[in-house]
Amino acid sequence: MIRITLISLALTAPALAQKLVDPSAVAPEYREAAEKRRAEQIRQRDCAKKAEAAKVMPRERTAFLLQCLDAAEHAASTPAAAIATPAPAPVPAAATTH
Repeated sequence: MIRITLISLALTAPALAQKLVDPSAVAPEYREAAEKRRAEQIRQRDCAKKAEAAKVMPRERTAFLLQCLDAAEHAASTPAAAIATPAPAPVPAAATTH
């Protein structure tokens, strides 16, 4: 009976997570696609970690992940110059009164 239980547990164990693509291990003509895939895998992994940290319920996880991936894609498409520009310093209240 114990053998059957152990075998059934071994067969129903969750599959291993998908391995990150290594762009240096593919042919040069496919390297750009591999780099894009790796970036997508990293975004997916980060969003999954955020979902776990936020303790998102399984029924709400898909919506959370889609929203997170959209936000990550939007942040990645924003020009770096707009992100690097610092916000103007606030004007002290004493300087605005006359």
